[in-house]
Amino acid sequence: MPIYSSDSDDLRPSSSAPLRRFFTHEKPMHAILGGGKVADILLWRDRTLTASILMGFTIIWSLFEVMEYNFVTLLCHISMILMLILFIWSMGAGFVDWSPPDFRAIMISDSTFRWLCGKFNSILVKIYEISSGKDLRTFFLAITFLWILSVIGNYFSSLNLLYLGFMCLATLPALYERYQNEVDYLLSQGNQDMKKLYKKFDTEVLNKIPRGPVKQRKKY
Repeated sequence: MPIYSSDSDDLRPSSSAPLRRFFTHEKPMHAILGGGKVADILLWRDRTLTASILMGFTIIWSLFEVMEYNFVTLLCHISMILMLILFIWSMGAGFVDWSPPDFRAIMISDSTFRWLCGKFNSILVKIYEISSGKDLRTFFLAITFLWILSVIGNYFSSLNLLYLGFMCLATLPALYERYQNEVDYLLSQGNQDMKKLYKKFDTEVLNKIPRGPVKQRKKY
């Protein structure tokens, strides 16, 4: 068990013993999250991109939940604004020294669709592997998690749930990476307290429950 400083107000562990990691298993958080662009975004390594994505999600959530915007109406308004911008750009190119808009700049590349299809197929493969019965523990954990998520979904709208999940992904990993020692220390202390509480409950309650005599099996 890690050794911590005696000062109860100091949440930093003592340097005389290594600190037990609860989430990363002695690996950095960046490696746990995949070590790619997604990990950079979630850990705020590219602050401009992460802040832009966070602001975009917040604007979309505000439009639908706060302003009660309709999806079809929003899609039509965005299309109208885009068409007006392209129209003004195209007409202005004949009067001002502008280059006409290139339609390839607004096209989604085939590689993006291939990447999305690959991710979707990998999710389907993972679901198939979990449902194949090779690992019953993972199967029951997945079923339990989905059931808990369905219960939570009864109290939140789909957009609120997605926005809450995105906010957790965009804040919790970065906060844990920054305050990793403090969080691990608090979790370690909480784990010890829970063990003491269970031991006390087992001694004062469970052990006092009367049990009938255990019948010994007859040997033939």
